[in-house]
Amino acid sequence: MDAAAATAALAGLFATSFVIGLSGAVMPGTVLAVTILHSSRLGFKAGPLVILGHAILEGSLVVALVLGLGGVLNRPLVSGAIGGVGALILLWMAWGMLRSLPGLRLDLATAETAASGGLGSHAAPVRDGLLLSLANPYFLLWWATVGLGLITMTMQMGLGALGLLVFYAGHICADLSWYSLVSLVVTKGRRWLSDRMHRRVVGACALCLLGFGVYFGVFAWQQISGA
Repeated sequence: MDAAAATAALAGLFATSFVIGLSGAVMPGTVLAVTILHSSRLGFKAGPLVILGHAILEGSLVVALVLGLGGVLNRPLVSGAIGGVGALILLWMAWGMLRSLPGLRLDLATAETAASGGLGSHAAPVRDGLLLSLANPYFLLWWATVGLGLITMTMQMGLGALGLLVFYAGHICADLSWYSLVSLVVTKGRRWLSDRMHRRVVGACALCLLGFGVYFGVFAWQQISGA
């Protein structure tokens, strides 16, 4: 692969990882709740701090998956099976997001969470971002299927460690962008992000997930049929 092709591949990988990561970030959950809670006390910096804890956990997962499964992931039948499961999960996620749109609300008024103690400290949002992500079964399911599928395709592209770094950077940038926006909204006022705008963002991400689900399915078919 020449330099121009490698650059294009890396750019596409970053964009793909960013959009898929954003589709998960925009859905309400415990990380959103704890971001709102800490933002009300620490201001804008709470969002990046929460994602720092989240990023530490995700970086560890990426390293563990690559080191533990690197040789296995290069087998076409294995990578195809992972891609197929990832495709089904992406399509299921997209369908769920589209179904949720009519009643979807970004509730910034109430942030119920299990976060405990030391809410004014800078270590608390980092800790909560890590622990609440780890305690979320959906988070672990995503990495065992969609995340693993993305890592598999990245390794198949032959971009080496740089490709994995770009994949990770795209994913974390998506989380950082969204939760920084949430912190800004909490700090500056609700008018910055209405429920209608939030539904539009979620809807756009759902459509992107549909496209990526089809792409994963094609990848899986190519791997299995060529084995």
